[in-house]
Order: sequence, then structure tokens, then C-alpha cells
Amino acid sequence: MKFLIVGPGAMGCLFAGYLVKAGNEVQLLDYRPERAESINKNGIRVEGITGNFTVKVSAITINPTETPDVVLICVKAFQTRTVAKKIKACLGPDTMIITLQNGLGNFEVLQEILTPKKILGGVTSEGATLLGDGHVKHAGHGETVIGPVKLANNQVALIVNSFNASGFVTKSAENVQDLIWGKLIINVGINALTAITRLKNGILPQLEGTRKIMKEVVNEAINVAQAKGIQLPYPDPLKRVNEVCQATSDNIASMLQDILKHRITEVDFINGAIVREGEKLGIPTNVNHTLTCMVQALHESYKYRITD
Repeated sequence: MKFLIVGPGAMGCLFAGYLVKAGNEVQLLDYRPERAESINKNGIRVEGITGNFTVKVSAITINPTETPDVVLICVKAFQTRTVAKKIKACLGPDTMIITLQNGLGNFEVLQEILTPKKILGGVTSEGATLLGDGHVKHAGHGETVIGPVKLANNQVALIVNSFNASGFVTKSAENVQDLIWGKLIINVGINALTAITRLKNGILPQLEGTRKIMKEVVNEAINVAQAKGIQLPYPDPLKRVNEVCQATSDNIASMLQDILKHRITEVDFINGAIVREGEKLGIPTNVNHTLTCMVQALHESYKYRITD
């Protein structure tokens, strides 16, 4: 299949590397010419739990001339609207668009700007850390789920087969919003805490302070999800958050990666999303609000940071 992957971050490079290795045609769309040039020169280098390899990938800074079969959106949530407008001109009538992004709102933005019946949502439990331009560490292996299943004459099945053949354990499902909320609550419990404390995932449940805050933010998110009628894909959300911390114990969460590199994070679309949804429903989300404000303060204070 012909894939256009938008965003050469950790997840974009991970999927690009394995899809190319399996024989798919892949182009990476980047907004930074110098990074695209580096990837074209050196390829994508993957190391980690499933072995080490390097593959050649075409990185571009303008829309491709050939229509892709599948577009995989791998940018930060605050960039979704911009890239949706950018790629619209290169999509064909049968092109499918997939978002596996963190947070709430990506699926809805893509449906607003692009063809709604061609948008697939989903989640992935793959863990990756970007080590440099086109250089990614595959830090955790897990299931990928996309849907809804009904769309587009077997195209979902073809994408699932392609992902599986590339080494990603993938299935399709109908209840995409439930799955997105399931991943959201895990991110709510982990990401902001790692960004503030600068701890790896596995340490959070071990410390009394972070363990208490994790329980409070997860419970707030559960209250909002239940009020919205969301059917979470696991029976015990707090237990699931702790299981993910254990399974990804050596991971540096994406929000912490952003903080360490002095970048804007996705906190507004994770903990901040719980706050916004809670406000609509009259449900208190005080702890999520505090964590959101603290991470936002980190964004605003990079130049003032005391380093020693």
C-alpha cells in the first residue's frame, strides 16, 4: 500500500520504518526542510525491543504528487487542523485517513475538514522515543486498534492486514470513541505527572505522592466519561493505568520528552480536555485543572529555568 505519514516524530518514524521494511511505499511529510534532508540522506533507524535496522524513506516538505492509499496522522494534537488543511489537496476519493494521536478532538477536526466517511480513529500501545532526526527507539510493544469497521468497502481490513504484516498487532473495532477515551484516561494518569516530576512511567506508582495524584486525576476522568456514556475498554481504569506504568516502566512519556526538549506539550488535549468536558457537564475536575496549569507554566518558563 502507499502510505503518507504526516509527522516524523517518534511514532511517525516507528510506523514508517516497519511499513517500509514490510514492502510498503511510504513518504514522510515534514515541515522542516533540514530534517527532511537528513532523513533522505540517512534513512530511518529503528532500535529497541524488536531489533535494530535502518531503511530508506522518502521525506518530503510538500504534498506528494501521487495519491496515497492511506494517510497516517502522527503530529501533535495542536497541529491537527493545520496539517488537515495542508493535505486535503493530495487526497483521492478512496484515500483513508487514520489518527492514532493522543488526546481528544483530533478525530472531530479531521472529520470537519476532510471527508468524514474516510476518517478512521484509533489507538496504539506501541511505545517509542525519538533519539534524533529519523532515529527512534522502539521501547514498548502493544496492540493497535482502528475503526469504525463499517467504513469503505473492506479498506479497513486491508489496512489492518498491512499493519499486521509490518509487525504491529492490529485489529479493527466499531467503538472508536470508547477506545480513544480509554487511552485518554491512561494518558491523563501518566503524562502530566511525568512531565512535572521528570520521572519514567514505572516510578509513578511507587511513590506515595504521585500515586495519590494519579488516583485523583483518573477518578475525575472516570466521572466525566461515565456522564458522557462512554464504555471504557477495561473494567478498572486505575488498575489499568498502573498496569501500563509497569508495562512501560522504562518509557519516557511523550509529554516528558517534550518538556525535556523545551517544546509545547499536548496537555491541553489530555488533562485539559477532561477539564473542558467536565465544565460542560458541571463535574469538578480540580486536580486535572491544576496539572494542566502546571504543565502550561513549564511551557511559559523555559527561558527562566534554573538548571543547577
